[in-house]
Amino acid sequence: MMKYISGSEKDTFNIAKKYAETLKKGDIVVLCGELGAGKTAFVKGVAAYYGITGVVSPTYAYLNVYGNFIYHYDCYRLSCGEDAEALGLTDYFGGDNICLIEWAENIADVLPANRKTVKITKTENDSERIIEL
Repeated sequence: MMKYISGSEKDTFNIAKKYAETLKKGDIVVLCGELGAGKTAFVKGVAAYYGITGVVSPTYAYLNVYGNFIYHYDCYRLSCGEDAEALGLTDYFGGDNICLIEWAENIADVLPANRKTVKITKTENDSERIIEL
């Protein structure tokens, strides 16, 4: 596991952009961190690596698709994996796409064992984050 210190949203973006170099089709990445930790900023960096812009928090949509292969989930309002299955969200796992899942702990019971984890932790300094890959 690698650990990085991000001093700003731009740092988080750049760390994510570099991390994206390691991703391949079929990868599922769970993004762990409290509200406002920088999970969506991380997704923006991953998307930028692939030349994709316009990433927004999918808070009310459950899923946003960017460039037909970046699947950005927000599972905050789901209570279990059964909810994700009922909505068809798990249908995209392991396909020719990359799934980036915020609040994945809410659907942990349906996530594949081979998922990757990114943990973003706020520090006492408002703008600083610890990012573990």
